[in-house]
Amino acid sequence: MKLDDTGSLRSASLVQSRVKKGLTDLPDDSLRGRRALVRVDFNVPLDADGQVADDTRIRAALPTIEYLCERGVRVVLFSHLGRPRGRPEPEYSLAPTARHLATLTSRTVRFEDSSAGPEAEAATRSLRDGEVLVLENTRFHVGEETNDDALARSFASLGDLFVNDAFGSAHRAHASTAGVAAYLKPAVAGFLMQKELDFLGRAVTQPKRPFIAILGGAKVSGKIDVIEALLPMVDGLLIGGAMACTFYRAMGLETGTSLVEEDRVALAEDLLERARMRLTLPHDAVVAAGLDRPGTAHTVRRDAIPQDAAMYDIGPASAESYARAIANAQTVLWNGPMGVFETPPFDAGTRAIAQAMAAATSRGAVTIVGGGDSAAAVAQAGLETSMSHVSTGGGASLEFLEGKTLPGVSALDDS
Repeated sequence: MKLDDTGSLRSASLVQSRVKKGLTDLPDDSLRGRRALVRVDFNVPLDADGQVADDTRIRAALPTIEYLCERGVRVVLFSHLGRPRGRPEPEYSLAPTARHLATLTSRTVRFEDSSAGPEAEAATRSLRDGEVLVLENTRFHVGEETNDDALARSFASLGDLFVNDAFGSAHRAHASTAGVAAYLKPAVAGFLMQKELDFLGRAVTQPKRPFIAILGGAKVSGKIDVIEALLPMVDGLLIGGAMACTFYRAMGLETGTSLVEEDRVALAEDLLERARMRLTLPHDAVVAAGLDRPGTAHTVRRDAIPQDAAMYDIGPASAESYARAIANAQTVLWNGPMGVFETPPFDAGTRAIAQAMAAATSRGAVTIVGGGDSAAAVAQAGLETSMSHVSTGGGASLEFLEGKTLPGVSALDDS
């Protein structure tokens, strides 16, 4: 996509976020007693004891679950967890998520250790109105990730309507996301899915201005398409993380032992030339002799990175400059940390961005965190509720912003 070709991106975003049916499009009197097969994203971390370590995604699904239960629907939840190899693997069972869900709702929550076939279907038909059933991991079936048609049909037999509330998996054409929607109608978006599409769609199609995007992370290669897509639309694009070093190399600056994608230097040079003043790189950097040697950390100008050190965070001057830009913005989109935020003292830049966005939210700006490591950093700072929206899908949000069609969304019914 070229810098002046935003029509396809805006069009794709508009179609995906505005013209798909949602739960409220279904009359209440058509729901009672029916089985709603709800694709949720319960791909959550488990601790050493096999208990849910972070229930953010489970809580995010509660509005859809409660809405359906209140209307006497028999709610059947299914999801993937981890990367089992197309067969049952106990460490990837969804049983812990069912137990945890039971602590978050007053509804009866059951668990079925299958997710396709006669046993699963019988379990769905034994449900009472307003009860919830969690099925076993969809990836225990070899055909899930290949969108096997027979498996999709089997999933479809588990409900009388389909609700996709798993934005984090919407960019995957799997049997449980795209395939099942072809055989189970109506197929509509859940509240979380619609919220994700609404926030990201508005950011792309009708942002309040000034519109600032902040991109970080390790590699330029993972963000090329989103940089290309956003540059024509934003009033400023702020770069952080190790990916800044590839741009530094394109500027002819010393990068020491920092991560640099040598095969992307020419591309970075081209982006800098085309973007000009819209793209801002860190003015200074926190460097160290190694990630395991935090005691050697110190701040240098971007043109003074030592040959024997690497950049692990943006510097304080950059953090202050970026915070000022955020303070003047009306829409802020953030994807990717500014440094190695898991390891102090290389977390200061990322924390500063999170705090600046929280302050901007309180002043009325629209602030969107694009999932993945950015969402983890915001959670680490205890600021999840201080953002307008924290996405539950890193990969899906990036592909949406790149203008790609999300199979899990496109398969839903048009309004």
